[in-house]
Amino acid sequence: MSTEDEESALERVYAASSAEELAAAYAEWASEYDQDTARRGYCLPFMITAWVARYLPKGKGPLLDAGCGTGLSGPYLRALGYDAVEGFDFSDEMLAIAKRRNAYSELKQAVLGETLPWPDGYFAAFLSTGVFTEGHAPASSLEELARITRPGGHAIFTVRDTVLDQGGFRDVFEWLEKAERWKPVEESPLFRAFSVAEPEVLLKAFVFEIG
Repeated sequence: MSTEDEESALERVYAASSAEELAAAYAEWASEYDQDTARRGYCLPFMITAWVARYLPKGKGPLLDAGCGTGLSGPYLRALGYDAVEGFDFSDEMLAIAKRRNAYSELKQAVLGETLPWPDGYFAAFLSTGVFTEGHAPASSLEELARITRPGGHAIFTVRDTVLDQGGFRDVFEWLEKAERWKPVEESPLFRAFSVAEPEVLLKAFVFEIG
């Protein structure tokens, strides 16, 4: 895929105005996604493992990779000793690639913003990178992710700067805290999602402890 094609693929993803458009954009991009994002220096799937290691000791229970895409985080979580990692994504095409990595104990098709197919308090923690951004999962998804994470567990995720306030994420943070569903633990400074290209794509990492 040429640089121009890569830019078009990324633009289609960010410009998607419906779940159908987003699914179509990722279906088209799936086979080239890993190579394209690597050329841009996409670092989120690898950086997030540092926060996971900081807050979740090995062997404490299953870990969820929410919006796992092609499963880039999976092999690195396994290398760190997390052998009970489950994942989900809305894109069947992306999940097919994630499955080939043999790093997840289970993979499911599910959609952020809808009811997720796990019982209350199932996971010791969840991680999510790159999905809380323009044209993607709504802030309300966090309530459902908190539901399936056990008390004392952790929510570890990134949010793009352009949707943090405009997309209602701060409001959801506050609501969940007031409802005693979680409490804040860490908020990173802004940092780049891509180390090589797209210097304007900035985001923050957040960690909450589930109540």
